[in-house]
Amino acid sequence: MAEQRIRRAVLIVALLNFGYFFVEFAAAIAIGSASLFADSADFLEDTAINMLVFFAVAWSAARRRKAGSVLAALILIPAIAAIVTVVLKIMNPEPPSPEGLTGVAVGALVINLICAVILLRLRNEGSSLATGAWLAARNDALANVLIIVAGLLTFVWATAWFDIIVGAIIAAVNLSAAKEVWEEAREEHDSVEEAFADMEDC
Repeated sequence: MAEQRIRRAVLIVALLNFGYFFVEFAAAIAIGSASLFADSADFLEDTAINMLVFFAVAWSAARRRKAGSVLAALILIPAIAAIVTVVLKIMNPEPPSPEGLTGVAVGALVINLICAVILLRLRNEGSSLATGAWLAARNDALANVLIIVAGLLTFVWATAWFDIIVGAIIAAVNLSAAKEVWEEAREEHDSVEEAFADMEDC
């Protein structure tokens, strides 16, 4: 029963993220926003994360540990995308449309809050996969708030630097999340090895 509940929740979240990825990616290209581009990569990454959880939840502890390590690598994707787009934006610092930046970020925040609520019950499932799914939703919601602030500030000061700074923050947050998931995956690995060692001692 618990396994079915988890799989149903992460499948819904995956579909929501995949759908809004196209919206945010198209908007990022249209208005030239580094932060929206990085956040759209977040949506694609969240789709992959939740689909990974969907398939891996029924696996053994050893296979979940390996999946957790893969998950940590997946979380690095938006961080790398953010770094690349920030560098490109610094080279061509045209301010994005503040209306587009704010409006698209509000829509993204709504989607991510829905996903965070759905995943809230999975937060304490005790595995790196559940932790990764929760962290991804939480980080995305926080990133959306920052993008909204950047959009509002761009209304007042027509500069690209708010967009650039938020893109850099998104990269830093995702690097931190990847580190957390990697550490928990290693802890699961150590637990499995200890269990085998205890069996051998017996």
